[in-house]
Amino acid sequence: MTNAEANSGKKAVIFNVQRYSTEDGPGVRTTVFFKGCPLSCLWCSNPESQQAKPQMMYFSKTCVQCYACVKACPNGANKIKDDGSVWVDRSVCTNCGVCVKVCLADARSMSGKKMTVDEVFDIIQKDSLYYINSGGGVTLGGGECTTEPEFVGELLDRCYDRAIHTCIDTCGYTPWSVLEKILPKVELVLFDIKHMDTEKHKELTGVGNELILENAVKIKQMGTRMIIRLPLIPGYNDDENNIKVMGWFMESWGMDRIDILPYHRLGENKYDALGMNYSLGDLPNLAKDSISRAVKILGSYGLEVHVM
Repeated sequence: MTNAEANSGKKAVIFNVQRYSTEDGPGVRTTVFFKGCPLSCLWCSNPESQQAKPQMMYFSKTCVQCYACVKACPNGANKIKDDGSVWVDRSVCTNCGVCVKVCLADARSMSGKKMTVDEVFDIIQKDSLYYINSGGGVTLGGGECTTEPEFVGELLDRCYDRAIHTCIDTCGYTPWSVLEKILPKVELVLFDIKHMDTEKHKELTGVGNELILENAVKIKQMGTRMIIRLPLIPGYNDDENNIKVMGWFMESWGMDRIDILPYHRLGENKYDALGMNYSLGDLPNLAKDSISRAVKILGSYGLEVHVM
């Protein structure tokens, strides 16, 4: 038994372990999605990732109005409207999950459960042959995986011991003392930068970007392979000046690749399921000419640009 195997009792709240992923690093991968994130991006496509606790999601359009949830809830959180539909009083809902168990239409689900390193790694190692044949591995994302540094450290140790390629997908808003302990077992970092202006970054995500940019530079200087990721949001960070500053920043510090993640609205229904407001409303998907312009500008700084 290795040291990693002997110290696997810690738990973290995971909301998905996605096998056969092809968008979170090279090859075929397993992506582990941690719950909890220090940012609250306006466009977040996984709002269920923001809070670190398990949450009940209610997809009202699937409800058949059997009212089993109303009867089962110990706190009276599920209520019947005048039109017969059911709504959730989030002020009294404790996310206990009782209503999920009795829902006949699968209109309810729990997002997030506590898992041990053993449980997560057992899923990861099932696809070892795919990793070998495709040059893939495991990616730890979220949410923000670095909010669980001890768990992540043990899981990375386990993967490293089995020669499984390791990658983290991070927003970068993490103390350097945490990152420098994790990075020696990380072979690739997918590093998100949302905006180059710190005040606008704060408006869009809830936090400034100073720590994020500092960490990006330190990771580069440390020598760990890093790909910058830019979620491109129409009207918010797709202006020419922001993209030019991004290109200048990367060129100045010797960063060579950036992945553009065009805005989409695929996660919008999750907001309603969580009782949250989707603040971007009817914002359209990113226009192709905006993507082309960003690719051209970033390419002019000698960067390898990919559109995901």
